Amino acid sequence: MDMEYLQNLDVQLLVGGAVAVLAIAVGAAYLFSSKKPKVSLDPENFKEFKLVKRLQLSHNVAKFTFELPTPTSVLGLPIGQHISCRGKDSQGEEVIKPYTPTTLDSDVGHFELVIKMYPQGRMSHHFREMRVGDYLAVKGPKGRFRYQPGQVRAFGMTAGGSGITPMFQVTRAILENPNDKTKVHLIYANVTYEDILLKEELDGFAAKYPDQFTIYYVLNQPPESWNGGVGFVSKEMIQTHCPAPASDIQVNTQILCFVFL
Repeated sequence: MDMEYLQNLDVQLLVGGAVAVLAIAVGAAYLFSSKKPKVSLDPENFKEFKLVKRLQLSHNVAKFTFELPTPTSVLGLPIGQHISCRGKDSQGEEVIKPYTPTTLDSDVGHFELVIKMYPQGRMSHHFREMRVGDYLAVKGPKGRFRYQPGQVRAFGMTAGGSGITPMFQVTRAILENPNDKTKVHLIYANVTYEDILLKEELDGFAAKYPDQFTIYYVLNQPPESWNGGVGFVSKEMIQTHCPAPASDIQVNTQILCFVFL
């Protein structure tokens, strides 16, 4: 076997090895990129998402499930922020209103909105008329607040009516992150028992994470057997059911009982 043949063989082996390494690198890069969830939101332009399920929760509350572009897509909404939804009121005029999904980016392929539809609400009319197969125009993310795990020792939250959804979003993100030990103390006010949104989910949090999450319900018109708060959220209620002020405590308030949109 002559020397020239061996040299040619070495070159061929080196070239073949380099091609193989390159192919593996390209394949790995493609695999990594294909596994990375695709963000669906556009902060500058409205994008339309198809309604694939509508579940009526009460006479004026429904859960709307919207499909994302692919089964592995995520909405791309940072914790603590919201989206803008565009629709038309009963007069056919355009209306835009902020909403906070009850789903997180860990819920791939879809997002959900729990909507309370008020009789005179302009955006409420749009949701009331929506049927499976219709499209909703959405833009985002919006908002200045963005939650980072462990940024405070505890949250004190007060919410009313449909204002529970931003609090629910942050609470769920905290509790479902095993590395986040932040405690959440929530006071949730409504007019009647039937007005309480996401009660099953909130009670589930309290049962599953008793050392990390507490909730105190307040009703203006409680039933006879009610053992929660009565009337309006008071200073005394906040002092009793929320953590005392401190540098590592944050208080969030979202009272939206009387916003008719």
